Amino acid sequence: MDRADGSEDGWLIPKLQHKVKNENWLVESLKRTQDRVADAITGFAGSLNFVYLHSVWFGLWILLNIGLIGAALEFDRYPFGLLTMIVSLEAIFLSTFVMVSQNRQAMRTELRSQLDFEANLRSEVWSTHIGQQLGIDPAHVEAVVAKVIAQAAARQGES
Repeated sequence: MDRADGSEDGWLIPKLQHKVKNENWLVESLKRTQDRVADAITGFAGSLNFVYLHSVWFGLWILLNIGLIGAALEFDRYPFGLLTMIVSLEAIFLSTFVMVSQNRQAMRTELRSQLDFEANLRSEVWSTHIGQQLGIDPAHVEAVVAKVIAQAAARQGES
């Protein structure tokens, strides 16, 4: 099977003919260190481990500061002003990291759209060329395509 492209090199198609771009590779190549850090923080902040860690942290903070562990250890008495400030700062930074990640996700969506467009255009050019070489009537093919699209839309409307 490997010899189908004329050479036995472990590839089923010649490497030079592979024109489709891998979106994941492109996105990874564009990432900077700060993007990786923002992704890691956003990924952790969106996990249940983050919720568990904060539940334990808040619980211990409150228990410590209402005197249940020892009155001598209290450092942030009710209404826990220091805790409120820390949580507020954390919320500000987390929301910023989320927005940075969303902006990069939007960039990735635009890149995906461009790559899809290029792949679709390449397929259309090849299909047209092959159809011309085979003597296929493009008007007939377009009529069949329009009919299939209409049928698919009708089926979607039924469900």
